[in-house]
Amino acid sequence: MKRRSVLAAAPLAMAQTPAPKRPESSYIELRYFRLRNTRENQRQRVVDFIKNSYLPVAVRAGLGPVGVFSSLIGADTPYILTARSYGSLYAMEQAWDKIGADAEYQKATQAFQALPGLSYMRVETQLLRAFEGFPKVVAPPVDEKKPARVFELRTYEANNWGALRKKIGMFDTMGEIRIFKKTGLLPVFFGETVFGPNQPSLTYLLAFDDLASRERNWRTFVTDPEWLKLRATDGYSDAEIVSNISNTMFSPLPFSQIR
Repeated sequence: MKRRSVLAAAPLAMAQTPAPKRPESSYIELRYFRLRNTRENQRQRVVDFIKNSYLPVAVRAGLGPVGVFSSLIGADTPYILTARSYGSLYAMEQAWDKIGADAEYQKATQAFQALPGLSYMRVETQLLRAFEGFPKVVAPPVDEKKPARVFELRTYEANNWGALRKKIGMFDTMGEIRIFKKTGLLPVFFGETVFGPNQPSLTYLLAFDDLASRERNWRTFVTDPEWLKLRATDGYSDAEIVSNISNTMFSPLPFSQIR
């Protein structure tokens, strides 16, 4: 009788035991405003809307830092890119609700949409889940005496999902992020693509003082002994796990919070 009572109570006891708390992951939203060189001056229209309406409502919703960038070198230019982050998927949903209910933003959006012609061609959104080893967007320190930085967005397309886990592990647990920092590469964020093109893939953003420093820092990285050893690890070479690497260069707009 006692044996049956203990067995009957076991499921209840298990149900009452709290599940281990999983760490919340930040999510990074990349939004591309695709433009054309038309007589409507799409670039200026979009920049004005982001500066005067999109960025202020993001601040009112408690988001930040928000990056606003203009394409400099890369495919499918011209476009304006915005980057903002959320502490969790629930926080993202809450932010969307706040933004949608913001009367000032609604009014500005209606005025923007009422402009004649096309203010942009298309808007594309990509959602990334931040790496555990680099869980938040980190804006570089700003020195008003120095010229604006340049930024490089790099995307690694993996051969398959298992290969992507390996590549993320190189960053997260095998020291690649630490080697980045050691060799002068300044990360802003790292994220796995949750929604967006070219999956399975990861994307990260780096900041440089200028294009010349970018060349120097990458040369330092690719010749670093620790990196050479890591990339030679069996099963972790680019040829085994990465099918394509693409990059785009950006310049931050003057009002960007990441610059």
